[in-house]
Amino acid sequence: MEEQDARSAHDPIVERLYDLDARSPARSVVEGTDLSEGDLAQITRLMRALAELRETEKAIMEASEKYMKLSAQDMRALHYLMVAKSRGETVTPGMIAAFLKISAASTTKLLNRLERGGHVVRRVHPTDRRAFAIEITPHTEESAQRTVGKQHAKRLHAAARLTSEERETVTRFLQEMARDISITNAEWAHD
Repeated sequence: MEEQDARSAHDPIVERLYDLDARSPARSVVEGTDLSEGDLAQITRLMRALAELRETEKAIMEASEKYMKLSAQDMRALHYLMVAKSRGETVTPGMIAAFLKISAASTTKLLNRLERGGHVVRRVHPTDRRAFAIEITPHTEESAQRTVGKQHAKRLHAAARLTSEERETVTRFLQEMARDISITNAEWAHD
């Protein structure tokens, strides 16, 4: 990963992926708007910052998967179980399947793998004796919180350093961007 990062840090194309200068393919999207060169430069910095955040999150996820020796889907399931536990909720295999958007058969394979690895236990559901309740093991929960959880919690520090107004602006921006780029709004994706 470090080698790839070092290569991309000196790659003139990677360095210019989000530039909105006259040579940028994305420039045509903003042509005809009232954006000044200063606005375009600021938008370029913002797009670069978003790309940097995505790359950092990807690196964290890859490192956490390697550390925990689990797949991204396994990690998502464990995160779901940790949140459910903290809220006092009982989790069933069906809930995990719905959250991960996978079939019952895939969920069974995932749970078998996590159980073999000592990451989860299946117990009889406390109110429905026909169902299972899935719980994360204390060792896996502690390991995830001590490593990956601590790293992800640093996001809160960055958000806490903003003023209330800045947090509202960032929140609105991210929500609007997510809505605007949603695949549900892309006609080409539904052909």
